[in-house]
Amino acid sequence: MPEPAFRRVIVKISGEALSGPEPFGLHQPTVDRIAADLATARGAGVSLGVVVGGGNIFRGIEVSARGVSRTTGDTMGMLATVMNALALEAALERAGASARTLSALAMPEVCESYSRQRAVKHLDDGHIVVFGGGTGNPYFTTDTTAVLRAVEMECDAVLKATNVDGVYSADPKREPKAKRFDALTHDDAIARRLRVMDATAFALAQENHMPIIVFSIQDAGAVTAVLRGEGRATRVG
Repeated sequence: MPEPAFRRVIVKISGEALSGPEPFGLHQPTVDRIAADLATARGAGVSLGVVVGGGNIFRGIEVSARGVSRTTGDTMGMLATVMNALALEAALERAGASARTLSALAMPEVCESYSRQRAVKHLDDGHIVVFGGGTGNPYFTTDTTAVLRAVEMECDAVLKATNVDGVYSADPKREPKAKRFDALTHDDAIARRLRVMDATAFALAQENHMPIIVFSIQDAGAVTAVLRGEGRATRVG
């Protein structure tokens, strides 16, 4: 791979991306494809952390209207992200990359507990670090987690993997005339209330001058293409 544009990044992968064409759970061919792409990027010398969502298994906010408190629901959602992290770790190992799962929720029988020092050491040692458990706190999304971990790991950027090739003024699947942006400032993203990330994530990125690259994860090689500065993507910040 040509010289990458970034040397250390956090890749944010939603739970829905891991479910592929399935409505629920994990689609193993999709997980393996994403893992192979990440392994290729790591093999090119890019230091990688991955933050995974859990929406393919459980969304805490969806049960708050059914008698379960938001705090409990969010905790259940964080547990789902750990399940996805373990599945991705296994796929990365099969793809030939060394990986470590760190959870913000302590579960030492399952995986290592998150600490900044431990995560940085793993990255420096050449492992791909998969972050599960969100921030470990309710009311914070995994988008915010991705920006937080990027700041903590002193990354060059957050790569936000989505189902579309950048940021649009509206959902392009519902609004064919939606405008696509090649670049935006953090202020623009917040003012326009663009839903590709929540406002807390954008605000944290803005405060810490962290660029966010939004791209589609649908095609093989998408991560490495972004790292080469190729392909369609929107740069925020």
